[in-house]
Amino acid sequence: MNHTFYHAYLMHRRPYSDSQVMLDMLVENVGQIRLLARLKGKQAIKHSAQLQPFQALLISFSGQGDLKYLNQFELATQPTPLKGKALYCGFYLNELSNRIIPINEPIDLAFELYQQHLRLLCQSDHYEPTLRSYEYQLLELLGYGVDFNYDAQGEPIDCDALYLYVDEQGWCKQTTSHSGFRGEQLVAFSQLDFTEPQTRLLAKQFARYLLKPLLGERELKSRELFLPR
Repeated sequence: MNHTFYHAYLMHRRPYSDSQVMLDMLVENVGQIRLLARLKGKQAIKHSAQLQPFQALLISFSGQGDLKYLNQFELATQPTPLKGKALYCGFYLNELSNRIIPINEPIDLAFELYQQHLRLLCQSDHYEPTLRSYEYQLLELLGYGVDFNYDAQGEPIDCDALYLYVDEQGWCKQTTSHSGFRGEQLVAFSQLDFTEPQTRLLAKQFARYLLKPLLGERELKSRELFLPR
């Protein structure tokens, strides 16, 4: 039995049987894995309360197949204090991560990237730059990133030019159109600088464009939390 403990965060949880739950967890130096956890006996309520999103855990697991078994776990730190919009943003990070990070593939840095941005949500109320930073860095980590420094001809992006993105080609400079992305905005994307409102809006739209093939037709439920009520 493997008694090595790993740092982990819960991404998604659902019932599996009367005494078991299925967990998708993002694990340091491992990636996202799927586990079964047995919750029964006197400690069931306590253990269930500890297996919550945004809670840093130490876990040990076993199993050679696609479905692992959670052997032990304990709290690594106090729960991350997310409230209001920060909590909605946390749910978005979890759902996005769970949907597009492959299960049981070794993506070592996914845990660090997630943890970094979860902490940023606790430290600042400028949430949108944090979400955009996570989206673009996660896409890059998974091999779906876009080069914002060079155009389709291999030339450096011109801050004063306009560009349109063409699939399988890249950024094409526009000479007749007055619409598109300004070069300075693409440079800001490359630097993960989303402070300027229009740049932030275009970054959100382009991130959705890049994420759509990975998410398919099923929309992210967490996006509904941001709709006006």
